[in-house]
Amino acid sequence: MKKALVIHNRISENALQDELDVLEEAEVVENEFKKQGYEVYREDFDLNMQRVKVSIQKLKPDFIFNLVETVDGKGFLSFMAPALFESLEIPFSGSGSFALYLTSHKMHAKEAFVAAGIPTCEWFSVNETEKLNPKKRYIVKPYGEDASVGISEDAVFYGNDPKLKEYIDFNKSAGFFIEEYIHGREFNISVLGGKNGPRVMPPAEMKYYEYPDDKPFVLGYKSKWDEDSFEYQNTRRTFDFPESDQPLLEKVKQISLDCWNKFNLRGYVRVDIRVDKDNNPYVLEINANPCISPDAGFYVACNQGGVEFNEVISEIIYDGQR
Repeated sequence: MKKALVIHNRISENALQDELDVLEEAEVVENEFKKQGYEVYREDFDLNMQRVKVSIQKLKPDFIFNLVETVDGKGFLSFMAPALFESLEIPFSGSGSFALYLTSHKMHAKEAFVAAGIPTCEWFSVNETEKLNPKKRYIVKPYGEDASVGISEDAVFYGNDPKLKEYIDFNKSAGFFIEEYIHGREFNISVLGGKNGPRVMPPAEMKYYEYPDDKPFVLGYKSKWDEDSFEYQNTRRTFDFPESDQPLLEKVKQISLDCWNKFNLRGYVRVDIRVDKDNNPYVLEINANPCISPDAGFYVACNQGGVEFNEVISEIIYDGQR
């Protein structure tokens, strides 16, 4: 019987829901492997890579499903997991170490977007506030986290707002950068690899309902994890669009496919895009190896595209073995 190893980041004490969510992912992936006839094992990943390496070498799995989202609590270190799997020459799910290195550090990703001709909005380090346009708004974001950790509407400021500098100084040790805030529509585009190459799933738009005029459209931590919050209850995903949106939808789908090809992505990916009032799209980030639980955005989009969960897992496994 073939052996599959499902590996995820080590869960910290007193972990919040955004961190615990990976355990649900691990369970549903394990169940799918069992249905496909695998003997399934689980391991966690941390900075003690020698421990993880020895454990993998003893098990000798035929395939590793990589659910490592953070290492030592840092999202931008997630590339370390596929780097280990590559060194052991064991097939694994999702994107490789270099693609994860680029996409999980948002400032590196921005530089790569420009080099690859991918449209993205302006960004600056926290030491470049003198370059900001006083007439534009900006959002201060973590450069190395996902799942909307550290993202808040309270971090949106005009370029000349003194509170911007205060916010940066208060969060100096947290690892932030500054990005131009686009007050417009937000799309999530899921791409699934597999036997016939990448498939772009139906685009999802995140809609912000009953937001006051002065409240920024920010898909922040509350929107994703705090079920009692206004943001969670008034932010919803839709796949329904008028015919007039078709040219824009084709444009964001093509940009997402360009991201897949130019960043050498693999397995499964979600691309987050903002569109301004003139219908110009800007890639905010590439989420390589996004959350894959059945209620998460990636699988919901696959379901909209007629792809069942067992096929999603089979395609990811196939893509990881090529």
